[in-house]
Parts: sequence; C-alpha cells; structure tokens
Amino acid sequence: MTQAFYSGISGVKTHSTGIDIVSDNLANISTVGYRGNGYEFSSLFENMINTENGGTHSSSVDSSIGIGTKLSATPMMEGIGSQILTDRSTDLAILGDGWFGVQAEGKPIYTRDGNFTFDANADLVTQDGFHVLGTMGKNIKDGILIEPLAEVPLGGVSAQEKLNFPKSLTYPPEATTKAVFLGNIGIGEEIKTMGATVIDKDSNKNDLRLEFTKKAVQNPPGSQWDVKAIVQSLDGQKIYDTKTGTVEFDEKGALVSSSLTTIDNNGTPVAIDLGGNFDGVVSIANANVASSSLADGTIGGVLQGYDINKNGEVIATFTNGRQSSVGKIAVYHFTNDQGLERINGSRFRESANSGEPLFFQDPNGKNIIGTDITNFKLEGSNVSMEYGLTELIILQRSYDANAKSITTADQMMQKALNMDA
Repeated sequence: MTQAFYSGISGVKTHSTGIDIVSDNLANISTVGYRGNGYEFSSLFENMINTENGGTHSSSVDSSIGIGTKLSATPMMEGIGSQILTDRSTDLAILGDGWFGVQAEGKPIYTRDGNFTFDANADLVTQDGFHVLGTMGKNIKDGILIEPLAEVPLGGVSAQEKLNFPKSLTYPPEATTKAVFLGNIGIGEEIKTMGATVIDKDSNKNDLRLEFTKKAVQNPPGSQWDVKAIVQSLDGQKIYDTKTGTVEFDEKGALVSSSLTTIDNNGTPVAIDLGGNFDGVVSIANANVASSSLADGTIGGVLQGYDINKNGEVIATFTNGRQSSVGKIAVYHFTNDQGLERINGSRFRESANSGEPLFFQDPNGKNIIGTDITNFKLEGSNVSMEYGLTELIILQRSYDANAKSITTADQMMQKALNMDA
C-alpha cells in the first residue's frame, strides 16, 4: 500500500510536468521557428522480476517492479515546421539542418526564425532589432560598389559579423571597351550603315556609326569597301572621334580583312570587331541579313533596394538593371543540436553539450551554408495541433489514473486500520 502511494504521487508529478510541456508547445503553435520540447519518463528503482513457471522453469516473459516514475529528459523536437508563405524576400526559412545566427548582447544566439527586415540604417535585423550575422562582401567603399559579385564567399565561424549595408549606394559606370557588328552590306553601290550604342566614362550613351562605301575601283574576285567610323553624342551635337579604314571580302562575301580597329569614345578606346569569315559583317547578294551590334559597358545606377535569394546572398539592385551580391547570411551547424540551451521558444545558445558552432565545407574546403534556404517563406512551429492535443489527452488520462491509485491506496489503508480496531 505504501508503494502505491509512492507510485501514484510520482506519477502525478511526472505527468503534471508532461502536461505543462505539451501545454507550452501548444501555446507556441503560432510562434515562428519554434522547436517544441518532448518528454522522456523513466522508472524509479526498477527491478527486473523473473517469474517461475511450474516451479522448475522460468517464464519467457520478464516483468519489472518499481516505485514510480520520473522525468528523465526534455529533448528538443528536431522536426522541421510547416512553411508559411509571406510577401517579403527578407523572410527566410531553412529547409534542412542549420540555424541562423543573431547578435545579442555581444554574443551570438541561434534561431530558426527567419523573420528578418532592414531597419532605418539598412542593417539586416530581426523584428525585435537584433542584428543578423553573416559575411560582408567587402565590395563597397564610400557608398560606391567597387566590384560586382555573383556570390560572397562565406567566412570562418569566428569572422561572422553584423550585416550592415549603406542606405545610399552607387553602381559606377562601366565604359564600353568593345563593339561587335554583324550583318550584310550587300554588293550594291549604295552606302550601308550600322550603329551601336556605347557608354563613355562619364556614364553618357553615345552613338558609334559605321558607314560602308564600295570602292570605285575593284580588285576581283572579291570586293573592297571604305569604312568610316564616327562616335558622337546621341543628339549629334558633339563628335568625339572619326576613324577610316578599308574592309575586304572574298568572292563568296566572307570578310577577309579590316584595317579599322579602334576608335576613341570620349577618352576610352573602343575596339571595333567586324568578325571574320561569315561570322560578323558579310557582303552577299540577295541575302536579307539584318544588321545588329553588341557592346559591353553600362551606365551608372543608384540603389533601388536589397533582397535576399535562396542561397542567403544579400543582393543589391540598381536603377541601371544591374545587381550584385554584397553579403551572405550565415547558417550555423552543431555536432549535437539537442545540447543547445533554450533561451525562449525559438532562440538558443551553445552549451558544452552542443559543441561549438561550425560550417559545412565543400570538397575544396570552402565554407558553405550546407542547406537550402527559401525566401518569401517562414518556418512555423514544428508542433502540430493534432499531435499536441493527442499527447495532452494521453497525459491527462495517465494523470487521472495515478491520482486514482492514490485514492485507492488511501481507501485500502483506511480499511486496514479499521480492521485493527
């Protein structure tokens, strides 16, 4: 009877704690990035009992006896929560293993909550103002993008820093260095023209025009043409340079040679590429090949805004249509996620049991985030309502059963006392 008291009381205490754990999980069902707590019970002073069968043989079924239960652990539930669609590219969800890093009181803490935003200083922060950690691209100086990057390499774990981006950022102009021309000038006597838009060092768009004039005296079997190149402003009011040369085609119309090589574009030399053979400018009869051109370079632009892509890259977009990565969000990993110390529902800190944070590496030893990230989504709680309510019912019934055992033991004790009387 005394053992029944011990078993019932420990069961009530244990299952009451379990109810509290499940209730807390259900209370955080709408918390972004929440990792629920599980529970593990164990027996107190459990002994195995081997029952005799017929007095000579042991039973094939072993049982045990103990005096109650205890809560042995509250492990973190590691399942991935459901995805919640949003309308912001700064909302991120990790699809696999890993944690975002957030700077709090000088030390990093770790979370699955990717509900980030840019504050008034263009810093990437959480909704309550903590800075998100990552690697800066180091390609911004004095408000000017000094180098466009497709990707920012992820630095070391200890080198991660607050992601801080300027509110004002300029994409400098890139002057045209090469203009490629393609098309058919025919075999007639009329003047043929081709054009291309070229960018100068001052971010101005200028016009590069070629004029092809067939020589009066031809040297068969091919054909020879004079070509004149002019670089001028788009309104035609200012001419920057004029160059002349000759081009020669063979009897089939393929380009054999050209003496026109470069022209000055307001201080920047532009290479003129007319191609070769049939790859470029040709001289063919009765072939309608529209002329076209391709020139590198771009005008300058100013910052339109920052976005985040699925690789964790912070992308700056400019008014000239160009983009560049300027930072990378870090994704941390641990040897033992279960060992992380919970600060609140969605935030944790490292502990001796979790080990130090680390980054995954590719075969070349390069740090990588080691998982997939999706933007315009957030990870919800990894506790489902159905699971939580089912566990709550089970724990409540177990609690009631243990409470009933205490009542029964008390009644038995009363009867025993009355028998003595």
